[in-house]
Amino acid sequence: MAPRAGQPEQRGPLLPGLLLVAAALSRPAAPCPFQCYCFGGPKLLLRCASGAELRQPPRDVPPDARNLTIVGANLTVLRAAAFAGGDADGEEAAAAGGVRLPLLSALRLTHNNIEVVEDGAFDGLPSLTALDLSHNPLRALGGGAFRGLPALRSLQLNHALARGGPTLLAALDAALAQLDELRLLGLAGNALSRLPPAALRLPRLEQLDARLNALWGLGLEELRALERNGGLPAPRLLLADNPLRCGCAARPLLAWLRNATERVPDARRLRCAAPRALHDRPFLDLDKARLGCADGDADGRGEEVELAGPELEASYVFFGLVLALIGLIFLMVLYLNRRGIQRWMRNLREACRDQMEGYHYRYEQDADPRRAPAPAAPAGSRATSPGSGF
Repeated sequence: MAPRAGQPEQRGPLLPGLLLVAAALSRPAAPCPFQCYCFGGPKLLLRCASGAELRQPPRDVPPDARNLTIVGANLTVLRAAAFAGGDADGEEAAAAGGVRLPLLSALRLTHNNIEVVEDGAFDGLPSLTALDLSHNPLRALGGGAFRGLPALRSLQLNHALARGGPTLLAALDAALAQLDELRLLGLAGNALSRLPPAALRLPRLEQLDARLNALWGLGLEELRALERNGGLPAPRLLLADNPLRCGCAARPLLAWLRNATERVPDARRLRCAAPRALHDRPFLDLDKARLGCADGDADGRGEEVELAGPELEASYVFFGLVLALIGLIFLMVLYLNRRGIQRWMRNLREACRDQMEGYHYRYEQDADPRRAPAPAAPAGSRATSPGSGF
């Protein structure tokens, strides 16, 4: 097509030029670290899963990585500044300032056989908002393990605290006290007999997952710690699959649940584990009067608590009515078959009489002396007859 008059002639296509400009302005993406897999580029997701060969976090993670997942490794110990390029003692990272992954926002470290998390293990991750340490056999946790994480919103420790004992729980309480911006906390499956006090006092906490633990209930002080002042919303609490003791100590929890059911989404799944009279009964269906205590058991944790509530009395009345109905049916059957029963009794009596008469007759026959057997003849004697002549 010929150019119009007055219009400058185009001297070549623009597409090759644009491609050259874009290639000049763009920089090559950072390479994927050894023993890791990059999905959609290092900025999106970087996954490292190499079994026991990976014993420390990779040091060549691209600085623009946003999500880092390490699953199935054998990290064992997370030392100070483990993700900031430090050496085994964490000294190199401290000398260099310790910020090497400024954009990392999600770190998942599940199933890595992590047993120890030292103080400052996550230094150098200022943008980290989600940390998952679930399914690791934690035995020791530094009180400053989560320091330097001002943006942390989600912390998952599910199935990770069962082997640590009271010492680990005390350290966890100190570590959680530093996370003022935490929104989600996962503590499921850790055999906890009580919740860490610091977890209940987190000012901005929105949800606390405490399922699959060994909680007998929540005391009045713990329930008060869940309340918030200054207009902050109170956190939601997940409590399913805990062995609740339905004694007098559970009365504050029952009253609290009925007034704030929306704060416990799984409230309908709460069931009693003790006493045996209330085993597997829905907790919310109980009457407050039924939550009694045995003598000398003020905390309501006794196994055997005598219950005399209206429902138990009603069950006894129902059982008595059933027994009375069974007896009435039995008497009715006897009445309808009275003639047959009389005939059966008469036949039985006659059979017994005939049997006794037979025994009596044989006794008389055996006692008659005339029917006694003759004495046997001596050996060597000859049998003679009356007409023998001798």
